[in-house]
Amino acid sequence: MRRFILVAGALACLSLTACEGQVSQAEATPQPPPKKSLARPAPMYAGQEQVLSIQSGDVEVGHSGGLNLSAKATAASAGYTAPAFLPRIYAAQPADGIYEVDVIATAPTAPGAQTPTPIDVSGHWNRYSDGRVKGIKFMSKTNEVTVMVPAKAASGG
Repeated sequence: MRRFILVAGALACLSLTACEGQVSQAEATPQPPPKKSLARPAPMYAGQEQVLSIQSGDVEVGHSGGLNLSAKATAASAGYTAPAFLPRIYAAQPADGIYEVDVIATAPTAPGAQTPTPIDVSGHWNRYSDGRVKGIKFMSKTNEVTVMVPAKAASGG
């Protein structure tokens, strides 16, 4: 009986070592780590916070050379006011030309039902009108949406 157990154990060890040599396709191709942001969030006023999520964003070149930003987002509950964009702070220009902005709103003072509520955010951003901005990354608590800046029309608009 003891000999049977030893033989069974040895066979089990051999079969496990044979399995170790096989690597699944998912393990064989490592995923690159997520790209780290070089920006830091700007300070928010009391009561301001990022919206819960962003469904879509839009960037248009304004007539004055700045950018008109708009986003369809979801706030954590009803009662959020003063939605806005808060550009993040960079030590140097991003190499890819994509700048990050936090989509924020002022939270309600009275607690209410935590029912996600749609919120529209729009604003004008004229920080860089020299063409260095290639895209805008809208940031929320749970996701981010990147929108590229459209090329200027030949008519100059």
